[in-house]
Formats: sequence, structure tokens, C-alpha cells
Amino acid sequence: MKYKFLTVSIPVLLLIVASFYITSQFIQPAPKKELVIATGSPTGNYYKTALLYKELLEKEKIKVTLINTAGSVENIKLLQEKKVDIGFVQNGIIETDSHLEFLANIYYEPLWIFYKNNKYQMDYIIELIGKKIAIGKEGSGTKHLSQIILNDNGIDATNSQLLDMSTAQAKEQLQKGEIDAMFVVSSHKSSTVQALLEDPNVNVLNIKRAKAYSRKYSYIEALKLYEGTIDLYRNLPDDNISLLSTTANLIIHPNVPNELTRIFLKKVKEVHSKKTLFASDDQFPNMHNTKLAINAEAKQYLTNGDTWLESIFPYWIASNIDRLKILIIPLLTLLFPLFKGFFPLYQWTMRSKIYKWYESLNELDKKIPSMTKEELEKSTTYLENLKIEIQDETKVPLAFMGEYYNLIMHVDLILNRLHKKQSNT
Repeated sequence: MKYKFLTVSIPVLLLIVASFYITSQFIQPAPKKELVIATGSPTGNYYKTALLYKELLEKEKIKVTLINTAGSVENIKLLQEKKVDIGFVQNGIIETDSHLEFLANIYYEPLWIFYKNNKYQMDYIIELIGKKIAIGKEGSGTKHLSQIILNDNGIDATNSQLLDMSTAQAKEQLQKGEIDAMFVVSSHKSSTVQALLEDPNVNVLNIKRAKAYSRKYSYIEALKLYEGTIDLYRNLPDDNISLLSTTANLIIHPNVPNELTRIFLKKVKEVHSKKTLFASDDQFPNMHNTKLAINAEAKQYLTNGDTWLESIFPYWIASNIDRLKILIIPLLTLLFPLFKGFFPLYQWTMRSKIYKWYESLNELDKKIPSMTKEELEKSTTYLENLKIEIQDETKVPLAFMGEYYNLIMHVDLILNRLHKKQSNT
């Protein structure tokens, strides 16, 4: 009986193993857990934000390398050259690129225009004509946006001094009175912005036509900085200010595996979904105002959020289960007939423990009429020992006790025949 069971079960098990092996050849291996991110200068907000990502991702056992750059323009170049996986880019600098994909807008990046306080207030950007203006470092998002805004107001190198310099240099020279104005695209938390707002010798331009710029450019929005929102005690700023703002974008190379993209976005959402000075809860990250192709994994995640598996398991466990879902097809194909035949096989296995004794009983029963006295005594002893052996070895569930006691009854029946034959001999 045991041999018959093995002849059935072993081929089935081999078939299951073979099916899983063949199917596994179509499953991509787990990605290497490494990301390279192009940030900006070590003092900039891109770098500070990337440090937050790095800390969260390394808790997930992902190695993160940060590359300091001059800014958005250099980040785009590194992405195109496949030297980095993800880069921070100011919205509006790149509009179309078949080699790169858009991940998300992550926060507002206001444009601050600070100018020297000469005891008069500027109301329009055009009033900067003829001035010394620091417009940002070459390759930075500040310079790109500054030139667009200045050109709209007829200000260029022919009628003004446009100076390429870093934010730190521009701040120092403005406070010394060596330049008239500076443009800087930065968070309100920037130490430079905070210092210049506090400086009585420096004013911030209240852009009265901010709404006009936001209508002209899809990637520019008008923001309102209300009196006292930076510091209520010191009343910074001391008046409502209209600002222009773009957004910080995350751009990704399409070669980055979906699993890394998804867990990266989970950490991005963790960092940026909270309310800030300019944004409401869950306003960021988002996929607004971009002409780049949106990464498919980003679109799926930012639209639908976590999957059912991710809500139950840690990310990498959920990810591996999802990767192995292709194995469900052959598994279900094999398990359906196996489940269908399980109960008959189970019944056959249990009953075989009982029925295997009937072969000996049947042979003995046939020989009783022709047995001699010695054979009858020997057979009686054999059968009594067999009965003890059956009681010791035959262990079956309660559902099969009927068959078990039938066997004991039949053993007793043969014993009675032997005793009867002995008494007549």
C-alpha cells in the first residue's frame, strides 16, 4: 500500500516543483538596493531634503549616494548621462526629454527679490533697470528663472549689470551695499532668506503683478506671504508680500527599477505630505504642471496609494510577494485537481491501514477446512498474535472506527471457526 501511495504522490510533487522552476525563469530578480541622487550645493535646500530621504531609505537597507552639484541644470545633465538615478530639478527648466521621466512636485520654491533699502519702496520689477543685480550662479535654477522674469520686464545685459554669483556671495555684497538687488529661489526656512528679512537695510520686493506671471507660465504660481508669518514676535515680514514661486521637481531615469521607485516615493510622501507655510496637508507630492512623461510607477502610487499587500506587510515582503504572483497561476492549476482528489486520497490512506490485514485473514480462512490438528493450533496462536498486532499498530481517526471494529469482528469470526474445527477434530 505504501508503495502505491508513493507512486502517486512523488510524480505530483515533481510536477509542482518543475512548474515552479519553469515559471520562476520569467520572474525578474530583486533589484540592487542602491540609489544615486543629484542634489545641489551642500548649503541648499535640495541637499538638506536629500539627507532626509537618505536617512529614511537607509532604514530600509537601501544604500543612498548624494552627489553635490551646481543645481538643476547640472542635475539634468547627470541624469541624461546616466550618472545618477534621481535628481532635484526646478520646475520649468526642463519641459521635454524623451530620456527622462517626471516623479513628482515636492514643495514650493519661492523667488525672493531682495533689494538695497535706499529709503524708497519698489513696486515693480522693471524698477530694477540700470541696477547691479545678482541673478544666481551658472547652472542654477535661480539664474534660469531670474533671466525669464527680467527679460519679461525688458532688463538684460545691455541696460543693467547682471552678475553671476552664488547665493552666499550675493547676500554678502547686498548687505555691504556693493550690489543693488539679488534674486534667490529658496525655501522660507533658508538662513539666507531669514537673515535678509531681518536686515533693516534690505527690502523684499512685493511683486504686485504676481498673478500675471502665474497666468503666463504654467510652472509659476503666485503665493502670498502674510505679515508676521515668519516670526510673529519680530513681525517678519512687516507687511503682506506677493511672491512668485515655482516647485521643486524630482526627475528620474527610466532604468530605475519600479520597486526602488515606489519605496523612494513612499519616503518622499512621508517627508512632504504635511502642512507647511505655503502648502496644505497632502498637497505635495503631486504630478501637476509638467510636460515631461510621468513615470508609470509614480502615477500609480500617487493616484492609488499603498497596495493591499503594503498595508499588511513591510514593503520588501509585500514587494517580493507581488513579484512572485506569477507563480500563483501554475500553483492554482495544480492545486485545484489536487484539492479535488485530496479527500478520496485521504479516505483511501486511512482505510488501507485496515484493509491490508484482510489478505492474511482471507488466506487463513480458505485453509481451515483442510487443516490438521497441529496446523489448527498453530493458526490459532498466529491469529491471536495478529489480533494483538492489529490493536497495537492500527491507529485511525474516529470517523474510521466502524471499519476498524469490523476488522476485529472478522478476526474473532475466524478464531471461532478455528476453535470449532479443533473441537470437531
